[in-house]
Amino acid sequence: MPSIRKEIYVDRSPEQVWDAVRDVGAFHVRLVPGYTENTLLDGYERTLTLPDGGSVRELIVAVDEGERRMVFAVKEGRMPLLHHHASFQVFPDSGRGSMLVWVTDFLPEALAPQIQAQVDRVSAVIKQTIENAN
Repeated sequence: MPSIRKEIYVDRSPEQVWDAVRDVGAFHVRLVPGYTENTLLDGYERTLTLPDGGSVRELIVAVDEGERRMVFAVKEGRMPLLHHHASFQVFPDSGRGSMLVWVTDFLPEALAPQIQAQVDRVSAVIKQTIENAN
């Protein structure tokens, strides 16, 4: 199974970064404004509305306060995924603020270039959004 790991260095404290990541119902505001239009929560299910009207349905698997780790799985979306599991985890990074580690495991392997490009684009938006927050 392919796995993509992205380290995002954020010039904010781990507490500030974790506060944005853990807010699973405000994904469209706190992490990726413009990339996602809205976030709807229904129990453990999160639906992201995209700017073109499409949507992605996810399962929020865990929000671990002690480890500063949020885990989710895409259940339905644009890509023909057979499996998807991802996590965001926040670590202190001396001299730079924080390191947000995004790990995504998925099938089929053929989607690797498309998923890598998406992770790269979204990571840049997340970094900018958190650093520009008040």
